[in-house]
Amino acid sequence: MTAEPVDACCGPSERAGHGGEHEVWGPWWRDRSLALPIASGLLWVTGLVLEWAGLRPLAVAAFALGLVLGAWTFVPGTVKRLVTARGRGRLGVGLLMTIAAGGAVLLGHVGEAAALAFLFSIAEALEDRAMDRAQRGLRALLSLIPETARVSRPGAGEVVVPAPDVRERDVLVVGAGERIATDGVVSSGRSWVDTSAITGESIPVAAGPGDDVLAGSVNGSGTMTIEATADGRDNSLTRIVHLVEQAHANKGERARLADKIARPLVPLVLIVAVLVVVFGFVVGDPGTWIERALVVLVAASPCALAIAVPVTVISAIGSASRFGVVIKSGAAFEQLGTIRRVAFDKTGTLTRNRPLVVAVRTTADHPEAEVLGLAAALESTSTHPLAEAVTVAAPSVPEAAGVQEHPGHGLSGGVGGRRVRVGSSRWIDPGALTAQAADLAGQGMSVIVVEVDGLVAGAIGIRDELRPEAAEAIAALNAQGISTVMLTGDNARTAEALAVQAGVDEVHAEQLPAGKAAYVRRSSELTPTAMIGDGINDAPALASATVGIAMGATGSAAAVESADVAFTGTDIRLIPGALAHARRGRAIMTGNIALALAIIVVLFPLALFGVLGLAAVVLVHEIAEVLVIANGIRAARSTGGSRPVGTGGLTARSSSGPVEAGIR
Repeated sequence: MTAEPVDACCGPSERAGHGGEHEVWGPWWRDRSLALPIASGLLWVTGLVLEWAGLRPLAVAAFALGLVLGAWTFVPGTVKRLVTARGRGRLGVGLLMTIAAGGAVLLGHVGEAAALAFLFSIAEALEDRAMDRAQRGLRALLSLIPETARVSRPGAGEVVVPAPDVRERDVLVVGAGERIATDGVVSSGRSWVDTSAITGESIPVAAGPGDDVLAGSVNGSGTMTIEATADGRDNSLTRIVHLVEQAHANKGERARLADKIARPLVPLVLIVAVLVVVFGFVVGDPGTWIERALVVLVAASPCALAIAVPVTVISAIGSASRFGVVIKSGAAFEQLGTIRRVAFDKTGTLTRNRPLVVAVRTTADHPEAEVLGLAAALESTSTHPLAEAVTVAAPSVPEAAGVQEHPGHGLSGGVGGRRVRVGSSRWIDPGALTAQAADLAGQGMSVIVVEVDGLVAGAIGIRDELRPEAAEAIAALNAQGISTVMLTGDNARTAEALAVQAGVDEVHAEQLPAGKAAYVRRSSELTPTAMIGDGINDAPALASATVGIAMGATGSAAAVESADVAFTGTDIRLIPGALAHARRGRAIMTGNIALALAIIVVLFPLALFGVLGLAAVVLVHEIAEVLVIANGIRAARSTGGSRPVGTGGLTARSSSGPVEAGIR
């Protein structure tokens, strides 16, 4: 995943000495790519000392050797690009530096040439190191995948296989402290699972039979057997790594702007330098003007401009991945910083997509526990989405007999010798509980009425509850001046009730996927709009938004592929932090481009009119380049609030439409 260093916007550099790769990240004094530039610098300083001591021949020798060592990092690559078909037509900053150094030597300025070679080579090496450091967090994701996994197979017992060879439905045996090789469901055993390296969740999550676990998670103190639900080569973690790799394939708007400025600048500088030399011959002082032409070559070279954006983008994207935001491209990152409106899918994004019993209303003759128990006795035989909520809420589940399902209505059966019906208020008249049932419905709940021996016993209110962090996330967005919209296929009453709780500004309910996409498309034309969702039905809207955000990198594949950004967790407090992070990165990019252009604008006339000599221009130019790199690295710092206390898990459920009580 190591990005190739960029040479003046005109493609990857091919500098000798390290080949553009850093195999091991360590202290700077152990970085082999810095060895030649440092040696070049030491020889240049030695030459200055010897020259000051009056030992001119030794000083020239030190300068010459320093020049060779520094030039070796960029001259071979420059020459190779000029003579090979792959590099034909691509003129980089290395060419300007090569011409300037060579010309300085011909004019007898060996010390200045050595200074140029040293400062350019050290700036390039520091750029590479900055790039590698920015990407270190992204490459670290690969280390979360264990090399091997223990698999239990019939007849063979436990065997150790390479993690990529694990197949779906294999049974993994994961001991204490071991990493989980792929996504799966716990078959037996209980433990806790540390997902902090993947989702940012700081608190270990309990795991037992039936619980989902994620690739790359660390098992706690117990041993578990896990049935794999994904291949070792294609799971939630490898998908995240794949998305991160895509981040280096594209450049953003500002990157393209930098290229548009820098690409024609290199040949333009060469033309200006030639004209300066011609002018020198015209006025009869070629020596002076040839020297100035060399200084102009250095002063106007777009080194800083070429790296102003890439370092910033890679630093910011790498930082974002560490707090759970995977950004697919530089363009997506920059657009993320322009967002002024966020559209949310409701189910599975603002809500848990896990309906819960939130209210029970009963008549005087039937206590709450009894009503829940009777309803659960019938619902335990059903696969309806609301059935699980009732059975989970009941303190006990008695045995039911003769249960019959009435499609579109509900269930009926016998429980303890009593005739029981459970279903929607359209099938069972709430009777004395009509007002209470209407109140529950008005609060956005689906209502199930329970009838015992022909008389109403209770009404159960079930609702897909808001995520506990939803209101906090919406408030944080509003504080940033960002408006919010809820788009949902659910009924208007439920959507309005949840929107009030969350503090969402605008609601569009009963929307089909095409309707969501049309709204997002219209909104994006008026103001930069992000759409966040997790289901297949969200994919068209995600693709239509200025920036599409997939909730959970293991959500619907269609959603993840359609989105520009994917959250590895499900905590929507990531959204305001991610937007603030992107805005800060854009500001740093803009500052870098302005600084890089200012360097050229200021140094060019000073060089042309002889105010600054070659050594001074080289020094100012390369120091400015290092400043641009350092400024770009600042984008790796997370802004306040970017990383919530916990991002939940990677589990993301698909969106669904309205759920009507009793409709089967």
